[in-house]
Amino acid sequence: MTDILDTPATAQGTDGAAEELRLRRELAAVYRLVAHFRMTDLIFTHISQRLPGPDHHFLINPYGLLFEEITASKLVKIDLKGNAVEPSPHPVNPAGFVIHSAIHKARADAHVVLHTHTRAGCAVAAQKSGLLPVNQMSMEFHNRVGYHAYEGVALNLAEQERLVADLGTHPALILRNHGLLTVGDSAKQAFLRMFYLEKACEIQVTAQAGGAELVLPSDQVAEYTAQQLTGEGDASSDFEDHDAYDLAWAALLRLVERIAPDYKD
Repeated sequence: MTDILDTPATAQGTDGAAEELRLRRELAAVYRLVAHFRMTDLIFTHISQRLPGPDHHFLINPYGLLFEEITASKLVKIDLKGNAVEPSPHPVNPAGFVIHSAIHKARADAHVVLHTHTRAGCAVAAQKSGLLPVNQMSMEFHNRVGYHAYEGVALNLAEQERLVADLGTHPALILRNHGLLTVGDSAKQAFLRMFYLEKACEIQVTAQAGGAELVLPSDQVAEYTAQQLTGEGDASSDFEDHDAYDLAWAALLRLVERIAPDYKD
């Protein structure tokens, strides 16, 4: 039997329930991957998935569960006002609603929003210089990350407008004194962006720890590398690798199947 994660939406016809189940399983897989790669903060960060349709509903984690406990059926479906649209025994983190609903509403391409409070991410978020082009992984985000000034715990709706403006059209946002955020048109894209943004922060903090002067590439080289990695702009190379992220995502799904096969429940 073909797993629903491997079944294209077009093969499922117009069955909205089947498509929602596919998206629930993809999102649950990302929660387990974030837990596996130690990017969690107990119960206090969030990943959301917009659902198809005109109602602007999205899925988010049930407040109170560790990411390693989350399964497809436990995800809570809410609207842009933070109201559950289906019965659930679990509440939703108010700060998660404030941040995620704002971005889903403002960015049509932000189908998935992923937010973390990792040690390296928070360290770079506290540095005035922000993310530096210290390494090839960092350069994927060269001129492609926004910065949002800290305003306190995200419990005020008034902050939404400023947060969205600071994100702009970028794929990533560094929330000063707070953490990291990525968006994507799929769970795959949002997770892989966060994986490499987190790695970039880890490398930067490690490089700075030795106290030696850092070697940074020119802005021209950093921009060229960003275009190579993102497929944007006019960067050309002798070879192209269009399958890298799809292959990486397939490998990650195999990992989830081994370490947390109950994620689909």
